[in-house]
Amino acid sequence: MAAAVARGVSVPELPRLLARDPYLAPFAPDFQRRYTLFHDRLRNIEENEGGLDKFSKSYKTFGVNQLVDGGLYCKEWAPGAEGVFLTGDFNGWNPFSHPYKKIDYGKWELFIPPGQDGFSPVPHGSKLKVVIRSKNGEILYRISPWAKYVARVDRNVNYDWIHWEPPLPYLRKHPQPKKPKSLRIYESHVGIASPDGKVASYKNFTYNILPKIKDLGYNCVQLMAIMEHAYYASFGYQITSFFAASSRYGTPDDLKELIDVAHSLGITVLLDVVHSHASNNSEDGLNKFDGTDSCFFHSGPRGTHSLWDSRLFDYSNWEVLRFLLSNLRWWIEEYGFDGFRFDGVTSMLYHNHGIGTGFSGDYHEYFGLHVDEDALIYLIMANHMIHLLHPESITVAETSEHHAVRNLPETALHISAREVSGMPALCCPIAQGGSGFDYRLAMAIPDKWIQIIKELKDEDWNMGNIVYTLTNRRYEEKYIAYAESHDQALVGDKTLAFRLMDAEMYTNMSVLSPLTPVIDRGIQLHKMIRLITHALGGEGYLNFMGNEFGHPEWLDFPRKGNNESYHYARRQFHLADDHILRYRFLNAFDRDMNKLEERFGWLASPPAFVTETHESNKVIVFERANLIFIFNFHPSKSYAEYRVGAETQGKYPFIYYSAWS
Repeated sequence: MAAAVARGVSVPELPRLLARDPYLAPFAPDFQRRYTLFHDRLRNIEENEGGLDKFSKSYKTFGVNQLVDGGLYCKEWAPGAEGVFLTGDFNGWNPFSHPYKKIDYGKWELFIPPGQDGFSPVPHGSKLKVVIRSKNGEILYRISPWAKYVARVDRNVNYDWIHWEPPLPYLRKHPQPKKPKSLRIYESHVGIASPDGKVASYKNFTYNILPKIKDLGYNCVQLMAIMEHAYYASFGYQITSFFAASSRYGTPDDLKELIDVAHSLGITVLLDVVHSHASNNSEDGLNKFDGTDSCFFHSGPRGTHSLWDSRLFDYSNWEVLRFLLSNLRWWIEEYGFDGFRFDGVTSMLYHNHGIGTGFSGDYHEYFGLHVDEDALIYLIMANHMIHLLHPESITVAETSEHHAVRNLPETALHISAREVSGMPALCCPIAQGGSGFDYRLAMAIPDKWIQIIKELKDEDWNMGNIVYTLTNRRYEEKYIAYAESHDQALVGDKTLAFRLMDAEMYTNMSVLSPLTPVIDRGIQLHKMIRLITHALGGEGYLNFMGNEFGHPEWLDFPRKGNNESYHYARRQFHLADDHILRYRFLNAFDRDMNKLEERFGWLASPPAFVTETHESNKVIVFERANLIFIFNFHPSKSYAEYRVGAETQGKYPFIYYSAWS
C-alpha cells in the first residue's frame, strides 16, 4: 500500500470536488491515496487477468459450466484444501471418482467429457456436491460458491445444489429501459406480495403486482431477498448462495420472466445486493468452504460481525474481488437487473462497522485508519465496472446505524443497514475522488417523521426542523428520499399509517362508518408527509410495498416466536381495491403524486427554493420544477387568500388535493 501511495496517480477532477466543498481540502491526500489504490488494482487486473471485462465474467469458468461439446468444465478456489472432488447423482455419489487437479494460487479444475451420446454427463436438475479433503483429513461436502440454483428438497433443512442447465432456457424479449431521469422506487419483497398466508411466487409478482406498480406511477422496482438465503425471516440479509436466485419463489426462469415483463412496462429493476457479509452456514453457505475459517473471509475476530452473527469478506483478497465483481456482473447479464442497492455500506466502510458510533458530521470521522479502505476500493471498483460495462445501470448506497429485528430470539436476523454516516463524495464520480454511486438513501427523513409523530403534539411541530431535515444533503450528490421503508414496517415498529391511526384502522376505515377525528387526521397527514418528502427530500423517491395505501399491519416473517405464522408476512392489496374502504383514497393520492412528478419532473430538477417556514401558521412554501408547493400543517386553522411570494411573476393554475380526492 505504501508503494502504491508513493507512486501517486493524480485524481483527474479532484479540484472540482474541493472547490465545491473547501472543507475537504485537508483530506486531499486521502482522496489521492484511495484513487491510487483503485488505479493500481485496476491496472493489476488488466495486466494479470486480461482486463476487467474478462475478470468480472469469471462465472463462465468457475463453478460448473457446460461446454459447447456437451462436456463440463469445473473450477473452484479452495486454498486450504488438500483435495477437491465432484460428486452427485451423475456418479452414484462416489465421493472420490472425479478428482480436481490443483493449479496455481489455490485453484482446482476438473474436465468431465461428454457422454457417448454427446450430451452432458450431468443432466439438468441433478444434484451435485463439492467434496473437500481438509488439511486435517476431514471430508467435507460443500455447495459450490458459484452454484446457480439451490433448493430445499422434500423436508431437508439444508439446501441442495441442483445443476441448472435447462435445454430451453428463458430468452429475454424486451430491451433494458433507459435510466429514469426521475427515480420513483417501489421497494418490494416477492414472498410477501400476496394477501395469502404463504410464500408468494415470482409468477404472482409478475402478473398481479407489476401492473399495480405501473398503475401507481412507479418506474423502478427494488427487489429484496432474491439472493438465496436459508432463513426466510432474515429478510434476505443472510446470504448462503450468492449466484442463486431464491428457489422459494420459483425457478430462475420465473425471475427472468418477471424482470423481462417489468422491462416491457418501462420499469427498471434493482437488486438488493448483499456484499457486506455472508451467512455463517457452512453446510450450504460459503463459511469454511475449504475447511478453514478464512478462504473468502478474514480469519479470527475480524472475520465475524458481532451483531449480525455472520462472516465478513476479505476485500483485499484477489479471489474475493473476482467473486464479488463477477456476482454483480452475473445478476445484470444473466437475469437482466438494471442495477443494485448495496446493503450494509456503513458496515463495509469502517472497521468498527458503525457499531456504537454516532456520526457527528466531523470530517475526521470519514478519513483515517478506522476506514476500511480495502472495502472502499472494492465499492469504487464495483461502481466503475458497472457503469463502464452497463452505462444505463443504477447504483444506490444504503449505509447505516445497526439495530436487530425487534425482540427476535433467532440468531439469523435482519439488520437495518443504512447510510447515516455522511461519508463525503460517496455519490460523486470516481474521477473526482468519489465512490461512484448514483444515489444514497436519505436515512434521516423517516427517523425524523417517527420522532415528530411519537414525541410531539400537532401544535408543536417545528416547520424549520422539518424543512432542515428534508433539505440537509450534500450538494451535487443525489439522495433517495422516503417517509418510510421496510424498516418501519417490521414487527416491533409501526408504519406511519399505524402510528397515525392505530386501532381505528380496524374499525373506522369503511366509508359506511362515520369519519372520526383520528382517521381524518391520519389520512390527511399520511398524504402530506409523503408529498412533502417526495417533492422536497431528494432526487429520487422510495416507497415500500403496501405503504402507499396505509397497510394496516406490520411485517413479521414466520419464525419460532410466532409459531411459524404467515399471517403478517403478506400484503393485503385487496384493501386498496375495495371501494367501501378509505384505503383507496390513500392509494389514489399516491398514484396522483407520482403522475404529477412524471409530468413536471421535480426529482430531476435542482433542489427546491424554500420561500416560507412560518412557525405559528404551520405553513411551509417552496418552489421546484416551476411548481409552488404550499403545505398547511396547522391542526385547526385553514387560511383564505393566503399570500406567498413567488420567484417568477405570472399566473399560477391551482392544483388542490383534499383528503378525499
